[in-house]
Parts: sequence; C-alpha cells; structure tokens
Amino acid sequence: MLPALLTACSGVDLLNATVATDTYRRTEGLHYGPDARQSLDVYQPAIPLRQAPLVVFFYGGNWSSGERADYRFVGEALASSGIVAMVADYRLSPAFRYPAFVQDSARAVAWALQHAADYDADPAKIFVMGHSAGAYNAAMVALDSRWLAAEGLKPTRLAGWIGLAGPYDFLPIVEPLSRVAFNWPDTPADSQPLLHASAASPRALLLAPAQDRLVNPQRSTLALAQRLKASGVAVQSELFDSVSHVTLLASMASVLRGRAPVLERVQAFVKSAG
Repeated sequence: MLPALLTACSGVDLLNATVATDTYRRTEGLHYGPDARQSLDVYQPAIPLRQAPLVVFFYGGNWSSGERADYRFVGEALASSGIVAMVADYRLSPAFRYPAFVQDSARAVAWALQHAADYDADPAKIFVMGHSAGAYNAAMVALDSRWLAAEGLKPTRLAGWIGLAGPYDFLPIVEPLSRVAFNWPDTPADSQPLLHASAASPRALLLAPAQDRLVNPQRSTLALAQRLKASGVAVQSELFDSVSHVTLLASMASVLRGRAPVLERVQAFVKSAG
C-alpha cells in the first residue's frame, strides 16, 4: 500500500522513473534468515569505495505490507551518496505479530555487521534507518537492547540510527492494522521505543513532517528527541512543512529532492560518524 501512496502523493512513478542504474551496483535476494521474508538487497556506490558507511533500511506499511523492491529509490539515493545500503524485508502481520518484525530487523542488522566488509563497508560505521513502521523497527533495534542481545550484540555497535516519521509512543492503539500487528489490547507497555531511551542509546537523526496526519510528530519524533537529549545522547531532530507522511520518504528520490532536504540530512549524519 505504501508504494502506491508514495506514487500517488508525489505524482511520480518512483519505482521506474527516478532510479538511475548507473549510480549503484545491486546484489539481490540475500538471505539473513531461513524465512522467505528474511531477505535483503544490497546497493553499493557505482564507483567502489573502501570503508564506506552502511545503512540498513526498513520500509513502512503498518507492519502488514511492503516489498523491498519497491524501495529501490532509497537504495539508489544512499548509494549515489557514497553509502552502502541494505534494503530489507521482514515478516509481516497478520501471519506474524510483534515482536517478529523487530526480531527480524535485529537479525538483518546482525547480518549487516557480519558481512559489511564483503560489500566494501566499514563494520564500525553501521546505521539502522526506517520510515514509518520501519522507523519503529529501527528505533527498537537501536534503543531496546533485548533484540540485538538475542544476536549476541549490543546497540553500542551501531554508529547511529535514523527515524523518518516513526511512531515511538502510540498506546493505546487505534489503527486497525496496527492493533492486529501488536495483539491489541494485549500489547506490552515495553513495546514503545520512547521507554527505552537512555544514556546508552546511539546517536540519532529524527525527521518528520510538521503536519503528519498519520503519526503525531510532537508525541513521537520531538518527544523521543527530548528524552534522548535529556539522557545526554547526541540527537538531531527536524520537522518539515513541505512534505507529508509519505512524501517525506519520497523526497529521497532524485526528481523530488527539492521538496525537503531529507537525503542531505541523512548523508551529513551518516558521514559525520567518526
């Protein structure tokens, strides 16, 4: 559903019209787990770079829809900026419920850490990033140590994380698809990323539309930024007037980058890693 919304809201076929294939090299269908949904595609800069930063990206879709192939424009945007990108699928509701999609996200990040050097990326410069429901996944991997601990890792292995229009505090759940994904009303309170912000959290970049009609930016983006800052974590946060919930991500596509400097902010944040 979200890819169709991206196209409808932007007026551009993001899958076919905006991806310049000479800006990246793609390796498709790599498996980070045994399930068919536990797969990812790797996008590398067209000109090989040694020790490049790496971003693992998770798309949105209410934890109930999405295909990594529809986000080729995100892989292209990052690779064309000198960043190795891994765009990952994950298991979806209703067949799978919380915390399956968070567990998958942690497993994909663990795979990225293990295989970064195979794709000319620096294992010390690994970032997790997501949009909407995918930003929730990224936040839980970065903030709640349980999920990477299951992979024998800690969030401190991350160089940072990036959330685009993410829901970080959303109980009680009112959206029907989200209710299914989180087994509402039996949703554990500790499923909320905001509760896991601490001094041990990785540095963060949090971006959202100022007038987001799907995810409240005050309750989620700004509240989480404030909680992290109060814990002494380096955080950059910004709300944009020029985009909606879906076109925030669409603005990463080459023909839409004038709408908001999302790619510019992501690139600067990633490349500022020590």
